[in-house]
Amino acid sequence: MTVMKQLAAAAIAACALSAQAAPQESLPTAGALVVVPAFGEVRHVNDQAVITLSVEEVDKDKAAAASRVNLKMKQGLEIVKQEDPQASLKTQGYYTYPVYPEEQPQPLNGQPRKPRVPTAWRVGQSLQVTTVNLAGLPKTVAAAQRTLSLNNLHFGLAPETTRKLDDQRIAATYANLTERVNSIARAMGRKVGDAVIDTIDFEGSGNYQDRVNVTGSSRVAMAMAGSPPPPPVEEPSFEPGETTLQMRLVGKVRFK
Repeated sequence: MTVMKQLAAAAIAACALSAQAAPQESLPTAGALVVVPAFGEVRHVNDQAVITLSVEEVDKDKAAAASRVNLKMKQGLEIVKQEDPQASLKTQGYYTYPVYPEEQPQPLNGQPRKPRVPTAWRVGQSLQVTTVNLAGLPKTVAAAQRTLSLNNLHFGLAPETTRKLDDQRIAATYANLTERVNSIARAMGRKVGDAVIDTIDFEGSGNYQDRVNVTGSSRVAMAMAGSPPPPPVEEPSFEPGETTLQMRLVGKVRFK
């Protein structure tokens, strides 16, 4: 390498080192508006259960099927009221529809197909039970299962509990906003006292989780008047779990 090339390479290297050593200028932040998302959550043990009990009957005689459904639902209501007097009850989903044979007769000699004739009728009804008596829930369900079927079980928080947790949820979300503003101020080389909150937009809402679905048989033993009572049912095992309530906010912070 010639002397001239060596001198040129040395000059380039010196310029590069000088550029690396030069301190970077900080960006001006006066009057900057910073949008800061924040997040908070609180957890609480579930204290409410919503269960769905149902009854279904199939019979060639529509009136006979409806009569058995009506009787069993009446008996189920009495059982639940006796086991859990404070529970909120709501009957729903009464249905009656025909049951047709699986195979349809084929038309002969181009004649029109004969209309299908139902071979039976399917009748059913559901009962929704809302209760905060979780300690007695297994006993209540077991007693009701002697007549009705358990179709769905959902654990969650009672409305009063959710309202009480709002203060904690808002405080946790605002604390997260404060932490983030402090971190942003340090990253910008500013004091947190130079930041003024311009806007806070709360967008939070609670989400129920820990859903448990229990599917039971749609047919239950007949409990017609004069027949022997059905055998007792062993109490089921339930684990209420907990619910996480979340909240999100977006804050606008302006630096002086």
